[in-house]
Amino acid sequence: MPHNPICIAIDCMGGDAGLPVTVPAALQFARRNPDTKLLLVGDSTAIQAALKDQGGLGRDWYEIVHASEVVAMDDPVEVALRRKKDSSMRVAVQSVKDGRAQAFVSAGNTGALMAISRYVLKTLDGIDRPAIATVIPNQKGGGTTVLDLGANVDCTAEHLLQFAIMGTALVSAVEQRNRPSVGLLNIGEEVIKGNEVVKRAAELLRSSGLNFHGNVEGDDICKGTVDVVVCDGFVGNVVLKSIEGLARMVSSMMREEFQRSALSKLAGLVAMPVLRRFRGRVDNRRYNGAALLGLRGIVIKSHGSADAYAFGCALQRAHEAVQNGLLDDTARTVDSLRQYMQAAKEQQDSPQPAV
Repeated sequence: MPHNPICIAIDCMGGDAGLPVTVPAALQFARRNPDTKLLLVGDSTAIQAALKDQGGLGRDWYEIVHASEVVAMDDPVEVALRRKKDSSMRVAVQSVKDGRAQAFVSAGNTGALMAISRYVLKTLDGIDRPAIATVIPNQKGGGTTVLDLGANVDCTAEHLLQFAIMGTALVSAVEQRNRPSVGLLNIGEEVIKGNEVVKRAAELLRSSGLNFHGNVEGDDICKGTVDVVVCDGFVGNVVLKSIEGLARMVSSMMREEFQRSALSKLAGLVAMPVLRRFRGRVDNRRYNGAALLGLRGIVIKSHGSADAYAFGCALQRAHEAVQNGLLDDTARTVDSLRQYMQAAKEQQDSPQPAV
């Protein structure tokens, strides 16, 4: 174990499956990343039993942090935030606040996770609402970062601008990309398209100092037209679930077609290497792990239905976020753009000399 390992807190009890997913994923991740220490948060007796089943009781890579309560997937936000103060989710977030961990990963209740993280960690200066951001694979062989994906259903133009700032910081930090391009999701590329909120957001983005490409449409996400696509949480969540559903449907249809006859099965055997590569490219599990941006701490949200492989990918995203200084980079980017916009506004508002 390195002298100063990266420490990640895990809500072991969260998600549809809980321990049967989180503990094996944690063990596999620790074997791949010896520079990491994990805080396994939850029922200590149950965690120890799960570790024993996996043959991972060595104490050099983890520490168990007991939490007596669990936030259920259907718990209202009020219950999770005010009544379950010793939940695995709350205790794990607090470990980031206290500096015990540098990042936190949970597959639990999204609304509860957002509320607890915002309450405990607070938002960065200049950010009103955190946003959920993830990477969607595109035709260029990389990924398009999309936000918000469900944290904020009703947004103002100013919120969309803040999402663009946070998305820019995320791509700059994790992908080491200078001035990533930003697109505003709309029903058309033309400036006149969209509702009043989107039109106003476009105006703000054009004067923000960001590398604003302009309006983009839904297919631009998979084309890779821009690095960052911004939208409100209602639209973003629908887009994400639609793309994931389409990928599963295409994979299922291809499997069915190759099972139709003996000749089809033979063709499938011949095409197996290609099919495996295709399945790997469209496997949404590889991109599991959405960052909750705008908080004073790194929080990664895993799909509630994630298996061990997918949850491990979420842990890897948390590791990369810490390794690449996502939190500091986001704070710097938000602050510098806020100063730029304030200076531009003051210049615009100042009286012009008479000619």
